[in-house]
Amino acid sequence: MAYLQVDVVSAEEQLFGGEAKFVALPGEAGELGILPGHTPLISRIRPGTVKIVLTDDTEVNIFVAGGILEVQPGGVTVLSDTAIRAEDLDEAKAIEARKRAEEALANAKDKADIAVVEAELAMLAAQAAAARKFKTTRGARH
Repeated sequence: MAYLQVDVVSAEEQLFGGEAKFVALPGEAGELGILPGHTPLISRIRPGTVKIVLTDDTEVNIFVAGGILEVQPGGVTVLSDTAIRAEDLDEAKAIEARKRAEEALANAKDKADIAVVEAELAMLAAQAAAARKFKTTRGARH
């Protein structure tokens, strides 16, 4: 069976590097699914979860705050400024950060500040949702 070499890299570290059967992630125009032999592609990705199905059918989930996806014949590379392993996500911290960002939005004066805070709010909402989803699925397995 053919596999993909998958690399997920943030500004700080490589979060995943290995072989996989399948990768799913939030593309700019919707959810993308990538199997071995996928057509080469470069796309922006939205904040959300990168799901990697390993060769033994286990899954690795990584939250990304957006970034770039590159698909080549034998591999997938995900580049993101911020990426967090699903088991390291903290929903409470994301919700608290979201509250602070909402306060900053209320106090923002110009369009540039508003745009920055709105982007941060979207990322934090996606992070909280990913943490909640992961906590629910992890709880169901135990």
